[in-house]
Amino acid sequence: MDYECKVISNVCLKGDYYRIVFSAPEIAEKAKAGQFVHVLIPTLKDRILRRPFSINDTDPEKGLLTVTYKKVGRGTAELALLKEGIICRIMGPQGNGFSIPDEETFPILVAGGYGSAATFLLAKHSAQKGIFLMGARSENDLILVEEYEKVNYDVRLATNDGSVGHKGFVTELLDDAIAAAKGRKIMIYGCGPEGMLLALGRLALEKGVKAELSLDRNMCCGTGACFACVVKVKDESAPEKWRYSRSCKEGPVYGAEEVYYG
Repeated sequence: MDYECKVISNVCLKGDYYRIVFSAPEIAEKAKAGQFVHVLIPTLKDRILRRPFSINDTDPEKGLLTVTYKKVGRGTAELALLKEGIICRIMGPQGNGFSIPDEETFPILVAGGYGSAATFLLAKHSAQKGIFLMGARSENDLILVEEYEKVNYDVRLATNDGSVGHKGFVTELLDDAIAAAKGRKIMIYGCGPEGMLLALGRLALEKGVKAELSLDRNMCCGTGACFACVVKVKDESAPEKWRYSRSCKEGPVYGAEEVYYG
């Protein structure tokens, strides 16, 4: 569905990272962790395509939708300039999200960069609080850490340059996180750069732990019509043993066992 949504606030969190809040009661009521919205930025008169953004948070009672984003190109640069009261047309919620862990499942959330925006709603609503592993290039790229702490997650950080936490990749924190679960049923949830997610999926399969990965791509239509956002998934009936899947329609969340790693 397509809705007219008013900008309530649009602030810089740090550096090039921003948080925009929309009045979007219809979307806030239905949104699930891991889904996304497709935003038409009104000031981009010469660009008709919408921009996809992970749903960071919702407040169904107040009808609020929160998106956290990084200013990386013309679209997000224009989005960062939108003032309170501006109306945007937004499609959503789109796609298939994460499964919410039950009380018997110990969740381990793994995020790279602003992938932390996509896993927050999951952390907020999970029955059992688990561990949140976040990786970034440096301290400047770590965002939403306090938000995860406020919902009682055990936050563990990794940076490539060692400026905060473990020096190295966030996936290197996985063994200790699994050990901390102390034999309980585990579900791993991941969102971030493709390389990180593929490595995470392989590790989960090797360790016999279930995992769900948010494999979003650059999306043009956001409805499954254009096939611009495809990812490779396993298909034993195909000659190459894989097929293309539309991440906007069949994803963006896939089970680690579904993903083709060849």
